[in-house]
Amino acid sequence: MELSMEQGSTLGKPVRDDDEGYRRRVAHYRALLEALRREREGIRQGGGEARIRREHERGKLTARERVAALLDDPDDFTELGLFAGHGMYEEEGGCPAGGTVMGVGRVSGRLCLIVANDATVKAGAWFPITAKKNLRAQEIALENHLPIIYLVDSAGVYLPMQDEIFPDKEHFGRIFRNNAILSSKGIPQVAAIMGSCVAGGAYLPVMSDEALIVDGTGSVFLAGPFLVRAAIGEVVDAETLGGATTHTEISGVTDYKVPDDATCLATIRRLMGHLGPRPRAGFDRAEPVAPAFPAEEIYGLMPEQPQQPYDMQDVLARIIDAGSWTPYKEGYGQTLLTGYARIDGWSVGVVANQRQVVRSRTGEMQVGGVIYSDAAVKAARFIMNCNQKRVPLIFFQDVTGFMVGKRAEHGGIIKDGAKMVNAVANSVVPKFTVIVGNSFGAGNYAMCGRAYDPRLICAWPSAQIAVMGGAQAAQTLVQIQVRNEEKKGKRFTEEEKKALQARIEARYARQMAPTYAAARLWVDEIIDPVDTRRWLSRGIEMADHNPELPAFNPGIIQT
Repeated sequence: MELSMEQGSTLGKPVRDDDEGYRRRVAHYRALLEALRREREGIRQGGGEARIRREHERGKLTARERVAALLDDPDDFTELGLFAGHGMYEEEGGCPAGGTVMGVGRVSGRLCLIVANDATVKAGAWFPITAKKNLRAQEIALENHLPIIYLVDSAGVYLPMQDEIFPDKEHFGRIFRNNAILSSKGIPQVAAIMGSCVAGGAYLPVMSDEALIVDGTGSVFLAGPFLVRAAIGEVVDAETLGGATTHTEISGVTDYKVPDDATCLATIRRLMGHLGPRPRAGFDRAEPVAPAFPAEEIYGLMPEQPQQPYDMQDVLARIIDAGSWTPYKEGYGQTLLTGYARIDGWSVGVVANQRQVVRSRTGEMQVGGVIYSDAAVKAARFIMNCNQKRVPLIFFQDVTGFMVGKRAEHGGIIKDGAKMVNAVANSVVPKFTVIVGNSFGAGNYAMCGRAYDPRLICAWPSAQIAVMGGAQAAQTLVQIQVRNEEKKGKRFTEEEKKALQARIEARYARQMAPTYAAARLWVDEIIDPVDTRRWLSRGIEMADHNPELPAFNPGIIQT
């Protein structure tokens, strides 16, 4: 059948759901999702039931309840950074979700970035990861020109760790610098003081465009009553020092005094409803078309072991709009798939690692997941084309790195890999990254890892992120350690070498897990593969709010 001008190539193929291997893979992936679901439930409890109950007794909503009440549709909230701090600060009692609820959702029809301190976690105190998460929220707002709403309820810096959060460039003070930059760009900032707001943290709501304060529970001051007494000998209560009446009727620090949380959130909704029209980037969007195959089938396509091959085209066929795929240099550099597609109607350029073993144009068998010279050159050129056409880029990572060895080095793999890295670094269109499997070494960089400024970056439960695979790393480290010890006269038995390698592999397995990456905000979120399409569509819609797209300068790329 001849394709119409609105149709692209057929991509992917149907699965046999009666295949034993397929059913086994589905069961394996669902087990990964179930484990993550249980962890998510625990994180969403914040500081626990007793502290939630205490907030309610004080007439306050929890951070998650506040966000839900603020949104037009709580089910349409794209949460980011849920796993921030996961497994960290155990000696301090933990810091679930980094003590902050953050994400993107609609408020009075406007797409907004929302940040809410969780007072059930150490009274909302700021850990190092809390600062990093809040800075990430402001970065997203700046890049995409999204209005940002702060729901403030924090005791300030967590003092036992002040040296890790206070003075550096990416520490606490950067928050207020960003407040000023956001304001200078005309990006609306609304802050609601719904609990404590102490010391340096007091600048955040005051440097926002409009500030609300809840009577009776909200307070804001540079120094609390105890510090005031210690510093100057003055005895004053918190309400007189910095309560709602003080700051709306005497100091003029805040703009709106509201009686309770519910009224505060309703007032924010009205304020957002008064925002004027905003220019858009105008990224192309057609009527969305469902993928050719059900997204749930991705579970049965992903291998149980990360080194096993699969066809990335089958995965993409369950994410992109049916009939929208137009491959670029399809027969060349086949360890990378490049092509134009639509995701929920949005026009995108796709760069994806192909995990099947393929044959190169010279007849050489190429290992899936490895980037060869031809693939790197192809990707660099395609990225340039997308920038020229103002088409957002989507990277699907399952990469073990660039090809190594004599033949690759003689063929100029470093030079060709540098072309691809250069293209990614200089790209000005919005970039989004989905880590579906391996993300190792320079492959992470070339496929737009965190260091290359993706507007959003997520991981599937099957993701692994590290400088190299665990087995390879363990073998390398064992060789180094054995050699160093043998220089000192020590001799290792084979059993000792195996035990040492097992210990190193176990450590690497823990550090490669997607939860480890998400805890440190190397990725914004771990998502169910079924949600990938919705997640990417939200990201492009978000990016469309920023009309400022610089001219693309390819730098030293020569293709």
